[in-house]
Amino acid sequence: MSLVKTSVVEMVKAIKKGEITSEELVKKYIEEIKKKENDIEAFEFFDEELVLIQAKKLDVLHQTGNHGELHGIPVGIKDIFDTEDMPTLDGSKAHEKNPSINDCTVVGKLKEAGAIIMGKTVTAELAHLTPGKTKNPHDTQRTPGGSSSGSAAAVAANMVPLAVGTQTNGSVIRPASYCGVVGYKPSKGLISRHLIMPVSQTLDQVGVFSNSIGDAALISEQLMGFDQLDPDSTLRAKPKLLNASKEKPPMEPTFVYFNLPFMNEMSKDSKEAFGEIKDELKDQVKEINFPEDFSKVTEWHKVIAETDMAKSFEVDYLKYKNLLSKQIIEAIERGQKYRAIEYNEALLKREKLIKYFNEFFYNFDAIITPSACGEAPKDLTTTGNPIFSTIWTYCGMPSISLPLLQGENKLPIGVQLVSSIFDDERLFRNASWLTSKIKG
Repeated sequence: MSLVKTSVVEMVKAIKKGEITSEELVKKYIEEIKKKENDIEAFEFFDEELVLIQAKKLDVLHQTGNHGELHGIPVGIKDIFDTEDMPTLDGSKAHEKNPSINDCTVVGKLKEAGAIIMGKTVTAELAHLTPGKTKNPHDTQRTPGGSSSGSAAAVAANMVPLAVGTQTNGSVIRPASYCGVVGYKPSKGLISRHLIMPVSQTLDQVGVFSNSIGDAALISEQLMGFDQLDPDSTLRAKPKLLNASKEKPPMEPTFVYFNLPFMNEMSKDSKEAFGEIKDELKDQVKEINFPEDFSKVTEWHKVIAETDMAKSFEVDYLKYKNLLSKQIIEAIERGQKYRAIEYNEALLKREKLIKYFNEFFYNFDAIITPSACGEAPKDLTTTGNPIFSTIWTYCGMPSISLPLLQGENKLPIGVQLVSSIFDDERLFRNASWLTSKIKG
């Protein structure tokens, strides 16, 4: 079975049929890690023996007919998710001695589904902007994006077929775009954040990386569900994403391409590539201006994010300031200075914008927008600009980055689709439709 060409959906079927064992599959990925990790540095923690122990246990379970939906499938875990048998460093020297005693809800659900926890993938410092050691698999002089750097790079380099990350601004969608993989951030509240390092309770959301829409659907379905240990967890029916990814929309979708306040941030080749998509879709894309009333949305997001960061990292700032980067210190100090009226206004504006989008989607199927400003910057001191994710993260709306375009250096540029909150099934139907349309 070809590692590169086989989807996770097919891998699971092959393991269940006995065509390949979990141990055999994992060994293929271990070989890829050994070949590529020195150059890409996607992993913060990887223990070959621990991985093989998991695989052998799953092969014993196979003999009893006990199979989960991700039986034997390796998954990379962003190093801010607590794991009972692996350290969790959060990309910071300040957290090197923090114990990681229990599995977070996400890791627990992965294990219940039969997944193999392949290791901890590199995160930017405290899941913010200061990059870790990871390089982009397409060009190791370029950033992989962040803060879920290692998760995106590991999937792109076929060191794992699936990985999980988080997004407080653009930390799933942007690295997915730069690394040329599928990145999906569900509606806020569908996946628990219990025992994941908090940056902003208001904005933090869990996302996934894969090499196909169907694989993103499969892993996401295993992670979703109400969790009383997450105060923002939503008690609602789990969306049937895998089925939706295989369905045709009831009619050809109509998309909106917003003229956003920051369109000047797009690179020239990204503008040209999106022009070609709009030409391909013709009357199915309507270009409209973003409402003037919400033109300060990136400022409101920043107020919430940095105020929450000042709270989340208060102890780190007071006790371990000398171990923090200048970038995160400045963000925390700004967060300490915002007034209550500014924070509450930012929350109120968010509710108004969510209401606007809920009404907006009666007439349109999805928003189509860049996932990032262009190709991955040739600069390992940055994780790139997250601005094309800010609005949707601020509102908790589901978004997906599809690796459909290339820039002038033949590097990936993602196309982002966004749907209304809790309409994730429609997002997957439209994502599959668009992929088929563009790739022919």
